[in-house]
Parts: sequence; structure tokens; C-alpha cells
Amino acid sequence: MENPIAFQGSEKARRIQAMFAGIAPTYDQLNHWLSLNIDKRWRRAAVQEVQDVLTRPGARALDVCCGTADLSLELGRLAPTVGVDFCQPMLLRGMEKVRQSGRPVHLLAGDALALPFADASFDVATVAFGIRNVVDLDGALSELYRVLKPGGQVAILEFSHPVVPGLKSLFGFYFTQILPRIGNAVSRSGYAYSYLPASVQNFPDQPTLAARMTQAGFQQVKWRNLSGGIAALHTGGKPALAGQ
Repeated sequence: MENPIAFQGSEKARRIQAMFAGIAPTYDQLNHWLSLNIDKRWRRAAVQEVQDVLTRPGARALDVCCGTADLSLELGRLAPTVGVDFCQPMLLRGMEKVRQSGRPVHLLAGDALALPFADASFDVATVAFGIRNVVDLDGALSELYRVLKPGGQVAILEFSHPVVPGLKSLFGFYFTQILPRIGNAVSRSGYAYSYLPASVQNFPDQPTLAARMTQAGFQQVKWRNLSGGIAALHTGGKPALAGQ
């Protein structure tokens, strides 16, 4: 793979990039284990939200912040898919999974704030557990809107704010006290799995993210809480052209 690309943004973006590079070898194992494999169900729910669009003739999907390509591969069951991520070690692990799958998925290095595609290139655009790591949320939403075809659909799957009172307290304890200790120990990182709960706590809640998507131009924005709001799936559409 070519040399690391230059990304827009700050030193924070470079630190996040380096952090994900460091945990790439254990990323899949820890994600599935620490979530009791619920993350797989969440990704399938995201694909179900966009499957009607992906079954259109000639449809193409874009998976931004694709990491090791778990969601890209699920999308690839239905349509040719391009996955983009700013962390090359994560992409390399994803490429091996793509080769083994034989699905029409292509992965490449790219910046969520400057996607290397022309306007209106994809019928579906997705992000799973990655948009909270982008240093400019509104810029990323704008890019997703730009590369989406009129009549296309976006799906954003992200950790969110639990809405069940008892679950909120229990999950908060697990997320801030248990998960960082296990994750950092297994990944041998002193930071990555402490960063995770902090990044979620600082990320907009469900209504706020929906409002930001609407400001970016998406219409019919809605969200669905998954597992009591531990994660949320936001969807929206790019208006179709007149006559479509």
C-alpha cells in the first residue's frame, strides 16, 4: 500500500490515527468479545436499513471509516462496495478478510473530510462506529452528502446515549470502568480503550446528531435505538432530482 496520506485536521487526528494503528492486531477480537458479538447484529441492522436501495440495478455502496471492513463485507453481500479508512494497518487486516470472502469489496486509504470521489458517486453511504472519531463532524456529514447520489441513502451506526435508566447506569459503569481495563490490557495500549468511553460521552446524543444531519442537507432523518440506546442507527436521504 502507498505511503500514509496527509489528512485534514489537527494533531488530534494524527493521534487517533496512530492509536488505531496500534490496536489493529486485536481490534476485531476485542470488539466482538467486549460487545458479546452484539456489534455484529447492529451492523446487520444497518444493512437492512439500506438494502432496498442496494438492490437497485447498478447500485454501489461506500463505507467510510471502514476499519477492518466488517460493515463493508456485509454491504458487499448486496452490492459492490468501497471501504475507506485513514488507518492503513486496519485496512491491511480488512483486505485479508476481503480476499477470503470473495465479495465485490475494494478498500483504500482516504480522509473522511476529503473523500476521493466525485459528487454523486454512490447510492448508499455508511459509517459504523467511526464518525465520532472524525475531528469535524459537520465536515464529514457534508462529504457523505456530496458523494451520495440524489435519491440515495445514508446510514450512521454509532455508540450513543442509553435511554433506559437502569441500563444507562449499568452500561456507564461497564463502559468507563471495566471495558478500558480489559481492552487496554489485551491490546497493550495505555490509551485506546480509555479514549473509547470519553469519545462516546462527548459525541452528540440521538436528537442532536439527527439535527446535524438535517443541517447537512439530509431529509427524512430518523434514528432507531439499538440495545436500549447503547448504539443508535441514524438514517437519512438525499433528495431525488425532479422527475425521478
